[in-house]
Amino acid sequence: MSKGLFIVKPVEPAGHVDAGEPVEGSLQGEASLKRTLTARQLVLLGVGAVIGAGIFVLSGHAAAEHAGPAVVLSFIIAGIACALAGLCYAEFAAMLPVSGSAYSYSYATLGEFVAWFIGWNLVLEYMFAASTVAVGWSGYLNSLLTTLGIGLPASLAAAPLNVVDGALVYTGGLINLPAVAIIAAVSGLCYVGITQSAFVNSIIVAIKVTVIVLFVAFAAQYVNPDNWVPFIPENEGPGKYGIDGIIRGASVVFFAYIGFDAVSTAAGEARNPQRDMPIGILGSLVVCTIIYIIMALVLTGLLPYTQLGTPKPVATALETYPSLAWLKHIVEIGAIAGLSSVILVMLMAQPRIFYSMSKDGLLPKFLAKVHPKFQTPYVGTILVGIFAALLAGFLPIGLLGELVSMGTLLAFATVCIGIVILRRTRPDLPRPFRVPLYWLIAPLGAAACLYLFWQPFRAHWHLMVGWTAIGMVIYFAYGYRHSKLRNGG
Repeated sequence: MSKGLFIVKPVEPAGHVDAGEPVEGSLQGEASLKRTLTARQLVLLGVGAVIGAGIFVLSGHAAAEHAGPAVVLSFIIAGIACALAGLCYAEFAAMLPVSGSAYSYSYATLGEFVAWFIGWNLVLEYMFAASTVAVGWSGYLNSLLTTLGIGLPASLAAAPLNVVDGALVYTGGLINLPAVAIIAAVSGLCYVGITQSAFVNSIIVAIKVTVIVLFVAFAAQYVNPDNWVPFIPENEGPGKYGIDGIIRGASVVFFAYIGFDAVSTAAGEARNPQRDMPIGILGSLVVCTIIYIIMALVLTGLLPYTQLGTPKPVATALETYPSLAWLKHIVEIGAIAGLSSVILVMLMAQPRIFYSMSKDGLLPKFLAKVHPKFQTPYVGTILVGIFAALLAGFLPIGLLGELVSMGTLLAFATVCIGIVILRRTRPDLPRPFRVPLYWLIAPLGAAACLYLFWQPFRAHWHLMVGWTAIGMVIYFAYGYRHSKLRNGG
């Protein structure tokens, strides 16, 4: 059994430490993080991570290309898969309240090699997803600036590379400057500290939830039920409409749920992790799923689903109603705020994954350095910010989207499997939160995630295999030789 399992001394509840008391990282060491987050802040953290790209970008694409009005069912299917995995995350997060998310959990139950594989996939989930969302953020910002008559030239607001027929081609652009700017700004905020980041995130969540409420309240009056007929369009090919399209749509909108597990990466900074982590994870997931269902119904009722396949589907739907022009501008502002909070949580989570992997010896020691004043993993924050900015500035939004979903689904499946293994191998461990009917829920969660993983993997298997190969080279070149577990450290 990996030493990572015994980070938290059972069961002197780590949650009963005083606010501000340091907590250990993935393995015992001299660096520490600061406990400041409450259950309410964790729920807002989850909502901040999830509500954004799903509503303002992906909902229209999934409806137009895959599911039609039945995209509502796609959101429900993806939400169920996340709920099953979320219950497993909640048990782990309450039992092992440490930074590292699925990496730390798999390290404790499935061993170092599997943990590395999952940690490497989490890079896709967090850093690459932050870059992807930053590109979407840039699109909404420039749309608003164009409305105000101060839009940026195309060469400074679009990536110089795009994917055409599976190949990268030059678009004529120079750099996606707004995307780089938002990554830099958010990285600076994460550098300063977790408390400041959570405070700003709470403000952003309030703004975008207000915008969503306004959209539903006013746009619902213009919903045409005829746009929901047929609710499940006839199948037009693999993954397009019909039941197959609904499932394929679920794998697409799964990206919209990426981030609820980011709450677990803040377990080492929660005031009362045994109580607060389950509330933060499951509470944010329930809130977000309900919002997605309502928004999808209104959106597909406003405009025929075939016309929603744009980078800004909500704004596109509102453009068809002149009396709602004022709401379109508010939605653009809400989208900018919403996507900002997604970027914030993603860039906050990734350095903490590196922090845990570094404490275990699988990555260089400098990634585990904690700032003496701000008590944040500042070196990792800087490096993640630099790489995320480069990706956002030069690559198109759709290039890595499928990889992000695949990496996340594999991580979720591993957490579900880990619950079953740990219940069998260490039934004596105190569990402040227990997955009900674990013998049913955990396997179902793993099966659901792996099934959704298979959908994009069929088309993009070569990209996933290539990413995995790069990770294996890094592991055997550095991690295997410096592992604290192998070296008795």
